[in-house]
Amino acid sequence: MRVIDVFFRRKRGSFLKTLLSLTLICASFLMIHKLKVSEKDGLGFKHVRSFGWCSGSDCFPFRSGDVKPGVDGSNPAGLRADVRANQSWDAQVLNCTEDASVRSKDWFRRLDPRFHQFVLHRHCRYFPMLINHPEKCADTDAHLLMVIKSVIEQHDRREAVRKTWGEERTVNGKKIKTLFLLGTPAPGKDTKNLQKLIEYEDRIYGDILQWDFMDTFFNLTLKEVNFLKWFDIFCPGIQFIFKGDDDVFVNTENLLDFIDFKVEQRKEAGLFVGDTITKAIPIRNRQSKYYIPKELYDKPYPPYAGGGGFLMSGLLARRLFLVSEELELYPIDDVFLGMCLKKLQVYPEMHPGFRTFGITRRRVSPMNNDPCFYKSLLVVHKLTAHELLKMWSVVHDADLVCAQRTSM
Repeated sequence: MRVIDVFFRRKRGSFLKTLLSLTLICASFLMIHKLKVSEKDGLGFKHVRSFGWCSGSDCFPFRSGDVKPGVDGSNPAGLRADVRANQSWDAQVLNCTEDASVRSKDWFRRLDPRFHQFVLHRHCRYFPMLINHPEKCADTDAHLLMVIKSVIEQHDRREAVRKTWGEERTVNGKKIKTLFLLGTPAPGKDTKNLQKLIEYEDRIYGDILQWDFMDTFFNLTLKEVNFLKWFDIFCPGIQFIFKGDDDVFVNTENLLDFIDFKVEQRKEAGLFVGDTITKAIPIRNRQSKYYIPKELYDKPYPPYAGGGGFLMSGLLARRLFLVSEELELYPIDDVFLGMCLKKLQVYPEMHPGFRTFGITRRRVSPMNNDPCFYKSLLVVHKLTAHELLKMWSVVHDADLVCAQRTSM
């Protein structure tokens, strides 16, 4: 135990990163069972959880928990006193019970049971932080914050992003910072061991924000509002945010060039751009992942950007946080952001460089694997970790020659 613990505390290195990746993918559970890491592990926090409820196959549960000071005397959730000491994450204990008054509503009785727990608990908005990195925004020269939605089990995707478009670096004098947004695994997924794995991963990379709510599809909106609040508290100087999934390809250089163009035009303050969807309506097919019953929402959606990836200004993110608190949570996160934008009277800009449904929706099309398209676009969805690493290498190969394209 002591030998392994010392090993994990050593200076970051490529050998350690490689070993962690292999361990997580091939033998992570075996390793953790042998480690028997004590509860007081010096991470700067200790948390105790009790499991809440779960409804159906698409679980929407919450966990109540409290975050206590670490053994080293650090403050709750690992907050650092040297970063905006006058502000901190205030959701440290949550005992959020259901809104029983909703049960008496006629529309609730008619509502598909899959949405009952979401509706009963959608007033539960902010959750305790299990892992926090407020120092990410302490650098006043940081230009672009890459914010990626992920789940604990998708370590290979995070590794691929870190090695490609999410690498923290400086490009033409502009600093790029990276954060991954995580909740907690649902019951039955060896929760304690997975949590230890993510804590070790964060020790090495220091780029994870984790909240104490379960990672489910409906809870993606919780990632949205909890991040917006976090950003408002800790990131006064960040100018731009790219927010996307962990299975997209982002051409970082093109993204920075696009930002420069908007700054030159003096149109950066209200910037919100992506693969904008207009005139959409709720999907009524009960088999669809995006099914919404009429009782929950029965009008057209406002314009919104596909959640695979979009770019916005830091100024607009702070405005979105304020207006988000005035709206009821909605189970589809990108639509919820569209509702917030509508409230602000901001129209999300459509840009053809954001391909959140792939370069073409025809999966068999050779265009989806053509590196010259990737070289000219901003964001492409969706790739496996292996495909991302391979495409990144090809796109940045100095020997790649692309003919000039005038149309797609």
